[in-house]
Amino acid sequence: MGYVILYTSSSIAVITTMNILRTSLLFFALSFLSNQLEAHIERSEPMQSLRQSYFALVGITFGSMSNMIKGKIEWDAELFAKWARDLENTSKFGVERGFLPGMEGGKTRARPEIWLNSDDFNAKLRDFREATASLAKAAAKNDRDASREEFAATGKTCKACHDDYKSRNYLN
Repeated sequence: MGYVILYTSSSIAVITTMNILRTSLLFFALSFLSNQLEAHIERSEPMQSLRQSYFALVGITFGSMSNMIKGKIEWDAELFAKWARDLENTSKFGVERGFLPGMEGGKTRARPEIWLNSDDFNAKLRDFREATASLAKAAAKNDRDASREEFAATGKTCKACHDDYKSRNYLN
């Protein structure tokens, strides 16, 4: 096995060829992933990227839960409870900063009314967060019927906001 000896003022380190290979692969993987993560951020409109990323996480999680509720995925109380916790935790993220005055631009489905009625929008966001907390509590009890009811209630908070503030098509 090959090796490299590194001298520093305080110690000598022997690094095997295998460690160099592992380290190189790690750096390659991290640089690849960082490029992938950066690609989603629209540098000219970071708040638009923040909003869209937040709602993508909410939508993916809620969609999976919906498939389980509808029987498209076999019911798994533990997995449903995990997704409910994920949804609750995601809901707590401070997406409001993406809806501050001056953040209206970009290719978005957020209607201008969000910025005109920010108190109502923020109240609906609070309702959503409270509903996700109730959903997570019900799901933690492994009560399928209660989980179903809380899931429906959470969906109503989504719809309330979508009805007023989400466009079917991208605006711009």
